[in-house]
Amino acid sequence: MVDRLRSDEKRGFIVPIGGAEEKMSDAAILRRFVEICGERDARIAIIPTASQDPDTGSRYERVFKELGCGETCILPFAERRDCDGGKWLDMLAHANGVFLTGGNQLRLSTTLGGTKVASMLRRRNREGVHIAGTSAGAAIMSEHMIAFGKEGPTPHANMVTLAPGLGFTRRLIIDQHFRQRNRLGRILTAVSYNPNSVGLGLDEDTAAFLGPDEVLEVVGSGALTIVDPAGVEHSSMDSTHQHEPVCIIGVRLHILVEGGTFDLRSREAYPSKEPAVR
Repeated sequence: MVDRLRSDEKRGFIVPIGGAEEKMSDAAILRRFVEICGERDARIAIIPTASQDPDTGSRYERVFKELGCGETCILPFAERRDCDGGKWLDMLAHANGVFLTGGNQLRLSTTLGGTKVASMLRRRNREGVHIAGTSAGAAIMSEHMIAFGKEGPTPHANMVTLAPGLGFTRRLIIDQHFRQRNRLGRILTAVSYNPNSVGLGLDEDTAAFLGPDEVLEVVGSGALTIVDPAGVEHSSMDSTHQHEPVCIIGVRLHILVEGGTFDLRSREAYPSKEPAVR
């Protein structure tokens, strides 16, 4: 569930990343995240729950420190019982940035969903804490999460399965590794179930920095695909048989690159204001 903002609250940034972000020579996305968290004043909590690699948390801890982050801590929530009390929640309560690593988004949702950690993450974001997530950590940010699905460019009935996410935003459905894994069809399928949320397809090493003004900006080397169903005139999803293609008429599609923006309130896309460097 998405918690509503009070009139005196200013939400922190929400930063879904498409996965495989650069961590060494040109770590533009992670550097930008450290900057908005305050650089030397940044206190970033890393949640590696989605990953089964025991080194994932420490790897990001090293990267953030190299990028000038003041403090980091790893919160390795492995079981649901880890998420309802103890020192890790105290550490989360004092962070001004949170990073969710990649892995398996269902491991994230089944471990964190409905716990004090999930509630605290939503509350802290409402209070101004910035939350970023890569790959699985990006997928779980929205109210409706793509749990899994098939590859391909054409939407098909039963092509994708949705599950509840952590609910930082209800305006988006997020998919990752987008161009690399040919996922246009599954995000079209997801938005055709209910043409309300905007579909956001993130290439690898590409992020959307979504500010409290509900305007997102593209950072990274790839592209961001916007699937906007606001103008849909017809969808055959209700009558299409399993595995058959779905007819959708009136959907808008935008491809944005570094510096491009999209206003989730007005549903308007804008190219980068800076000329391309060649």
